[in-house]
Parts: sequence; structure tokens; C-alpha cells
Amino acid sequence: MQFGAHCYLFTDRWSDDALPILDEMKALGLSLAELSVGDDVHFTPHLTRRRAEALGLTLVIGPGGAWPLSADLSADAPDERSEGLMWHCRQVNLAAELGAAAYAGALYGHPGVVKRRRPPADEYRWAADGLHALANYAAERNVKIVLEPMSHFRTHLVNTAAQMMRLIELADHANLYALFDTYHAITEERDYAAAVRTLAPRLWCVHTCENDRGAPGGGLVPWEALFDALREIDFKGALTMEAYNSSINDFAYQRGMFHNVCPNGSEFVRKGLAFLRPQVERRWRVE
Repeated sequence: MQFGAHCYLFTDRWSDDALPILDEMKALGLSLAELSVGDDVHFTPHLTRRRAEALGLTLVIGPGGAWPLSADLSADAPDERSEGLMWHCRQVNLAAELGAAAYAGALYGHPGVVKRRRPPADEYRWAADGLHALANYAAERNVKIVLEPMSHFRTHLVNTAAQMMRLIELADHANLYALFDTYHAITEERDYAAAVRTLAPRLWCVHTCENDRGAPGGGLVPWEALFDALREIDFKGALTMEAYNSSINDFAYQRGMFHNVCPNGSEFVRKGLAFLRPQVERRWRVE
């Protein structure tokens, strides 16, 4: 099992100057680094790939940077759905160039867009068709597509594990996987164990953060039930931590985090690992 962290614990934007963060992640005991990309994120891919490979770090990327609102696989307008597919394919190309294992996020729609209406009958089909095409494109480049349910404050499309599996089944492609985020799930799932079992056939990664997006442990997330269910399904994927560093100017505020849960990325990771490792060691045989 891998432990990982998102670059946003350490920086507000990935760049060539951020490469030492990979060394810091490795020194903290992590084996996976998640980077956010977008139209405003500029760096030299081969430098990041070379450093990650030298350190033995798995890379995952997701669209946390600038992402045009009109690039949306679930949009009503066909041209916007087409734009969405082309935009995501460019990110898959970047993932392949980086040697990243996966391109992950709420790729089925656009995070931050919540349409307060009864969904059109074809909305899931539109998203599923785009995801099928994206998954096929990514499979040819050895990149997994990993989809993340988010809370209803971030999207109206996929909030629960059941909705996630419905969309994956509709998209019907072997290269589609699921990510379970304990922070987003706190407002959407009444039974974390049931959610894990629902996602079991496609579960690739778990974002492990508290209900306030702080380091795991001590909050409202039902960790015992979660880890018991992960052991039950023999989960062997990644456990990663994600938050926004609140010591970087107004970064956390711009991301909608108004309390100080991550003033220091290294301390966040240390605290998180001190909680997560015993959960794993009690349930899985650790060599």
C-alpha cells in the first residue's frame, strides 16, 4: 500500500522551482505525489519525471489549476462537451509525458459548477460518453482515469459512491477507476463501509483527510469502519492526504478554506502518517 500527499500541502502551484518538494515527500516516508495541473501551471515535465523516478515516487496528476468552464463533459451544449474531451486529453498527454500512473479528479463535470435544477435526462449519458472516449485515449497512453465523487457544494453530478458506480457502469470502460475522499464523503455518505464496498470493483485511491480537511484522526470521519471495509475488500491502492497550505499568502482562502488546518505541509504529513500507519499495520500484514 502506498502513502501519498498532494502538492498543495506545500505549494500553491507546481513549477520547476518546486522540485525539492518531491525530495521532502520522499524523506517524510511517502511514495506517491499528486500534482495539480491546468492552463496556468507551467513547468518542464521531463524534470519532474526524472526527479520522481530517481526518488521512486509514483506521480498522479489532476486538474486543480485553471480549467475553462466551457470544457465540461456533462455540459448541455455539444461543443462544450467536445471542448471538455479535448482539454482532458491534453492533460492525459501531460500525464503520459510525466510517466504519471493516473489522471484523477471530478472529470465527469466541472468542480465548482452546481446546477440547481432537475438534471436533464441525458446528463449522465453525456458524461459517460465523454468518459468512455477519455478512458480509451488514456489507456492507449498507459494512464488510468480515476474519478472522484465530491460534495454537493462542489458538484451536482456525482456526490455518492452509488452515483459514481452508476456513471462508471454507464461509461463502460475498463480504464475507469474510483477515488473515495473521506472529506467530501462526510456530507454525502451515512455509511462509509457501505460506500467502500460499493466502489470495491474500481477503487484505486482513498483521499484521507478529516471532516475539516485537516490531517486524519481526531475528527468526525469513522476511520475504524472505513479501514475495516478497506481490509474486507483487500484494498491495495494508495492512501493520500490533501489540503491547502494556509501559510502561503491567501492560497487557502482562495480555495475556500477559511480555517488554519495546514500551516505546515511537513507537519501535516507527519501527523497524518502517525495516524494512518497504525490503522494499516493492525489490519494488513506489513513486511
